[in-house]
Amino acid sequence: MGKRVNMQKDSTITIIGAGMAGTLQAVLLAQRGFRVSLFERNPDPRKGDAPAGRSVNLALGERGRFALDAAGLLEKVDTFSIPMRGRMLHSPEGEQRLQPYGKDDTEVIYSVHRARLNECLLDAADGLEELSIRFNHQLDRIDWDTNQAWFKCSEDSGEIAHGFKVLIGTDGAGSALRRSMQTQADLGVSEELLETGYKELSIPPGENGEPLLDPNALHVWPRGGFMLIGLANMDNSFTMTLFLDNHASDNNRGFDELENWPAQLDFMNEYFADAVPLIPDLEREFKQNPIGLLGTIRCKKWHMDSKALIIGDAAHAIVPFHGQGVNAAFEDCVALMECLQEIEPGGEINWKEVFSELQDRRIANANAIADMALENYEIMRESVRHEGFLLRKELEHELERRHPGHFIARYSLVMFHRIPYAEAYRRGEIQAGILDELLKGASSLDDVDFETAARLINHKLNTV
Repeated sequence: MGKRVNMQKDSTITIIGAGMAGTLQAVLLAQRGFRVSLFERNPDPRKGDAPAGRSVNLALGERGRFALDAAGLLEKVDTFSIPMRGRMLHSPEGEQRLQPYGKDDTEVIYSVHRARLNECLLDAADGLEELSIRFNHQLDRIDWDTNQAWFKCSEDSGEIAHGFKVLIGTDGAGSALRRSMQTQADLGVSEELLETGYKELSIPPGENGEPLLDPNALHVWPRGGFMLIGLANMDNSFTMTLFLDNHASDNNRGFDELENWPAQLDFMNEYFADAVPLIPDLEREFKQNPIGLLGTIRCKKWHMDSKALIIGDAAHAIVPFHGQGVNAAFEDCVALMECLQEIEPGGEINWKEVFSELQDRRIANANAIADMALENYEIMRESVRHEGFLLRKELEHELERRHPGHFIARYSLVMFHRIPYAEAYRRGEIQAGILDELLKGASSLDDVDFETAARLINHKLNTV
């Protein structure tokens, strides 16, 4: 990712949070010659198992893969990535139907186990002399006047002070750095908690180690107000996630109805009967795995002058229904490196200008993918069940084939391209209008006027 920077003493960067975004950012910066101190409140995940019930698999698209390639890690990540060519929809009667993601077999997304990707990034960080990682160090407080960050050390119950010049917060939706920054500046933070929660379940491999579902698809059991999804792992197991409202209502079921085993089993048999025999530890997992929270966090400001910056979930947490959380965070990392690339090697870095430029490039895109992720929940749990949606997707893919480079489905723009999210959203709105017009009265592609389609695409999209 660009030329190596001639280091100066004040080029040391402190990063809070050694999750996916923090570790990738640290690796990219160290590869460019920056000295990086990376602090993580949790123990090294490579020395023990990750907490149960929190590992919702990742869907890596082009944005995330581009960032990993920039760090020289894509080839290694591909050794434990599973390509998924579409959604496999499971009806209440147990029938399965594949909805392709893209216009052809080259457009796939990749299922990646969260913990394994994090470990891969940490291994890469260990190999860089400029980068140091301290686990079990939880940010406690910051003295912004003296540029001192205080950390609680769980290993010895002690506390250390760390002097800093530049802080980058990649410490997630509950960011301690963001909370400290808010005591000094108005970041315009808004938090919108989704009524829906999630519980992780699992399908192990079969008796002979074989996968019990098609591993090259994202499995979805859409049930209107809720859904179950499953993503394959390299050992032929599946990570399953039940998304359900936390509280039952007149229109929907809720986790509060499922507090004991008979109720849990009855619910699963009623709505996901074909999955139940595949989940042998269903009772234990319902009991032990926590109900996770889902929400959207937006910030109008991501930095505090030249001292601190937040990126990834710390600045723009989103719900997982478009598979873009890590992809968007990785794109932040790449964008920061692009901002730094514009500085002459050896030149003095004006961090306030760098942070401001990054914010200008990313904030509208972060808001756009947050909106699209919320919309995609409705699509995944409800719309995918209807024939009208299937026809709409079929038409999208046909228009992509007939008008390559001009008409690209919004989902494809997000997953298979690196066009800015805000632009994908804007083009998607225009294309939705085109689809609406073409599908009036249509029951199949035979009813679509493709000459009209060509005129609409040339008129409305070529001038975007």
